[in-house]
Amino acid sequence: MAPIMNTQEALQQLDVAAAGKLSRVAVENIRIWLTAPYLAEYAPAVAEQIAAGKWQELDDVFWTTIPFGTGGRRGRLCPIGTNAINDRTIGESAQGLADYVREVVGNKPLACAIAYDTRHRSRDFSELCAQIMAAAGFKVWFLDGYRSTPEASFAIRYKNCDCGIMITASHNPPTDNALKVYWSTGGQLLPPHDQNVIDRVYRVKEIVRIPWEAGLASGQIEYCQEEVDAAFVAAVMRQSTPGPRDLKIIYSPLHGVGTSAVCPVLDAAGFKEVEIFGPHAAPDPDFTNVPGHVANPENAVVFDAMIIRGKQIGTDLILATDPDCDRLGCATRLTPAADAAWGTLTGNQIGSLLTDSLLAARKAAGTLHPGLYVVKTLVTTELMRRIADDYGVQTAGNLLVGFKYIGGEMDFRGPKDFVFGAEESYGFLAGDHVRDKDAAVASLLLAELAARLKAQGKTLHQQLDELFVRYGCHSESQINVQMPGEQGMDAMKTLMANFRSHPPLELGGLKLARVRDYLSDTLTVPSGKPEPLGGPKGDMVILDLASAGNYVAVRPSGTEPKVKFYMFAYDPPAASADLPAIKAAQAVRMKAFGTDLRKFSGV
Repeated sequence: MAPIMNTQEALQQLDVAAAGKLSRVAVENIRIWLTAPYLAEYAPAVAEQIAAGKWQELDDVFWTTIPFGTGGRRGRLCPIGTNAINDRTIGESAQGLADYVREVVGNKPLACAIAYDTRHRSRDFSELCAQIMAAAGFKVWFLDGYRSTPEASFAIRYKNCDCGIMITASHNPPTDNALKVYWSTGGQLLPPHDQNVIDRVYRVKEIVRIPWEAGLASGQIEYCQEEVDAAFVAAVMRQSTPGPRDLKIIYSPLHGVGTSAVCPVLDAAGFKEVEIFGPHAAPDPDFTNVPGHVANPENAVVFDAMIIRGKQIGTDLILATDPDCDRLGCATRLTPAADAAWGTLTGNQIGSLLTDSLLAARKAAGTLHPGLYVVKTLVTTELMRRIADDYGVQTAGNLLVGFKYIGGEMDFRGPKDFVFGAEESYGFLAGDHVRDKDAAVASLLLAELAARLKAQGKTLHQQLDELFVRYGCHSESQINVQMPGEQGMDAMKTLMANFRSHPPLELGGLKLARVRDYLSDTLTVPSGKPEPLGGPKGDMVILDLASAGNYVAVRPSGTEPKVKFYMFAYDPPAASADLPAIKAAQAVRMKAFGTDLRKFSGV
């Protein structure tokens, strides 16, 4: 009787706490976790937290139900809670996916590929998902050992699966983990499947699973990593082109899975002078040796120690991938001089360099034609579009944030004429082997470009400057404002509403020219009436400024509790001698954009 009494006492304390210590939704969710038979295994842990009076902790993990964002279901690890990553939220996600896929596909043999990264509990969650999918009648192809997200996407296509699951929180802090869900295309869920899966997940009560060993013994769960590894590397290598290979590289997986993907590819391509950066080499869910323990190649500071090492050994190029190896960052010397300063490149800059490189290769090979296309999102640099226009190929750029939309565009247009896809957040893809960003193929392409430029006596930075001279100088920057918890969610909604209804009429000394609201699908000029925009529907506002090519985008993150401000500066083509002054002026302009945005937003 003791457990029942403990539950009753917990419910009594919960009623008392409801008066000011917990949000209404948190109280409702906690009550369900204490009383629902299908959640009985979690009730003791919830009661223990109540007994300890951990009201803030309980409110944090119960005030809402963790959502699916642009990259799946992602959040902080906690053994209990609807707003946390744990056995229950991962389990109901897999169960909801299984229920929906069976409903859509019908009564036929089903298959699912599953992989995982180096984070806390990733292996546990991947086995849980495999047991659930197998119990639902799926043949599970399991990639045992740490593998990359793009290899998971590849495995789905290679094994003709109906869906797939990747356990990873990408570049989030060590406290987090996540589940990414994929469709039979190897791409993340698109409408209507995304919302339909979410609906099924929220309906899940009972989670059915089979024992792990029984699944292996019966063949319902089968290891496939050796076969898929070889096929994946071969698929990536189809994007390789002959050329110089005299390049000294330092590579960092940032304590993640990247050595399983990037290193075999670079080796197969003939890059033999590759040093794995020792302090970041070991799989480590706490990202111990990464500054701030945030393993994100978007943060230039992660390259600092590698640059010191690179100077010591005469390195030409430094590459770093995020923990699940779908994003790539780099650093290199500004000029070929051995004592030259080093600098990193942004995702927008890498994407522009690779766009030009791939299209130039097509032109040289005589395979350039107007049916070819590149793909980018609305918040990715317009330099990519200007390059594509110059080569006479198409750009699909009216896409919401998230690489799943790039993969979807590939399937809509057909992969035959696809050249390259990129997003500002360091995600790139060439080839049709996956429908997600792939740091392995991006590493290959960037290394080949850097080697060709080295043979010409140039660096990536110098090549970028040549693009600026040819197509105009482009600068891009971001401000990320964290807004955690229920109060943060309310603040985000208020902020977005303000940008829609009363946007700033001037930013950085430039007048507001028009407002693009992708949620209401309207375009509005100051003092004018809204007109149809004709864009994709999503929670994003873009403020176009009076000087063409200068604009700001605002949107809530789809994967983290924060608002993102994207800032873009542009000046038309000018002589190379004028470039330093133009860059300096754009830096001042960007700073002014940021100051005005923060002032308007109150953050």
